[in-house]
Amino acid sequence: MKKVLSAIQPTGDLHLGNYFGAVQNWVKLQDNYDCKYGVVDYHCMTMPYKASALRENTWKMVFQLLACGVKVENVFVQSFVPEHVELSWVLSCVCSYGELSRMTQFKDKTDQLKDKDKDALVSSGLFLYPVLQAADILIYHADYVPVGKDQEQHLELSRNIAQRFNTQFEKEYFVHPEPLFTEIPKLLSLADPNKKMSKSLGEKHYVNLFAEEDRIRKQVKSAVTDTGEGQIGMSPGVKNLFELLVACNEKTIHDQLMQDFHNGALKYSALKEAVGEALVQLISPFRDNLKALEENKKQIKEQVKDSSSNIRKVAQQTMKEVREITGLLSLK
Repeated sequence: MKKVLSAIQPTGDLHLGNYFGAVQNWVKLQDNYDCKYGVVDYHCMTMPYKASALRENTWKMVFQLLACGVKVENVFVQSFVPEHVELSWVLSCVCSYGELSRMTQFKDKTDQLKDKDKDALVSSGLFLYPVLQAADILIYHADYVPVGKDQEQHLELSRNIAQRFNTQFEKEYFVHPEPLFTEIPKLLSLADPNKKMSKSLGEKHYVNLFAEEDRIRKQVKSAVTDTGEGQIGMSPGVKNLFELLVACNEKTIHDQLMQDFHNGALKYSALKEAVGEALVQLISPFRDNLKALEENKKQIKEQVKDSSSNIRKVAQQTMKEVREITGLLSLK
């Protein structure tokens, strides 16, 4: 089977954007690929954080992924596999400063830090994180990384590093990972449909994938529709609600309400009620699954440690071979 690698940072609760943008597809891919899904806690260290929150959020993310249907044997916690960091150092030595300086996320996150505190520390880890990201992929010889069409450039550095390593050490060792394109709905904030749904904007801007039913319905009910600025055609807010119906696979009610819109008979209250119901139906099983998992928390944690240990064996073998290829000494 072809190998798939994907990962997510444990920065808090999963929201609808995370689910439709990544996790839903992760679950589907498990049937046809050899999948490994990482909760990448090392990456969270590139920005200011609290140790206790990182520890808590890492386990929270693990449990939420499992509640969504990701198989426990496919999950690993990045810090349980320290070989990622070791390979990252080796790969940093075949990655140019120029390549890293052109990475847009470094500039974006630097600006984000400086906006909050002009004296904030911009860590070298933030600058080097793309190499660790490449190590996450290459250490498992992943054939594919599931991404949206607009994210293909994120894989380019990993392919460049793999090629340069192979060329420098005259051995076709690392696979050149390819994007496994997925259709990702562009979900916008319910509170400000001109912005992407994101936790960084605040609680009212995203829908928690494990929120209570009343909370979900209330959020949808208060969603912005028309801005009152002479909008021609369908407003971003209304379009976003229709996108949510499509994402939830509610085609029948979507088509009915879309017909109402074209006929000039759409009631926003009916649209919001349909979206609220669709989201409740989607989310309720996840919340039930999470509750069941948390009742066996100790056992589940041990299973994840075991799965991380099993997955680590692949990383250990890769590093054994990389040390041999690059001329590093070995204790054995």
